[in-house]
Amino acid sequence: MKENDLTSYKFACIVARFLDEKIAKDISILNISNVSSFADYFVICSAQTNTQVKALTENLTDKVKNTFSRLPIGRENDIKNRWNLIDYGDVVVHILHQSEREAYAIEKFWNHAFSIPQETWMKESQEYSEYKNIER
Repeated sequence: MKENDLTSYKFACIVARFLDEKIAKDISILNISNVSSFADYFVICSAQTNTQVKALTENLTDKVKNTFSRLPIGRENDIKNRWNLIDYGDVVVHILHQSEREAYAIEKFWNHAFSIPQETWMKESQEYSEYKNIER
């Protein structure tokens, strides 16, 4: 699939899968297109350690670059790798340490956004699974 053919919805689903396959926790996708002018989707996930936050961030940016030749238009993080933000324009990814996730409460702030159920984004991104030939 060419990047030009990739909708923001499909891209958000694939990003969530890439994070899931690297053991990110509590992944959620919020459709913020009706309540925001700067992005269509947030993909939010948790990690248990600062090292995992950094590893998930690096893995995701590499995987997106290698799969779609797409680089983030912006990145932000705190110095201790307790939270990382990767901005792909239409999709903004938040990778947070569990305690930061609770403190920032992004889903509560954006509670008027529509949440994409896990079974939906898993099905939508199936073709990008590293494990598509393995029974889970």
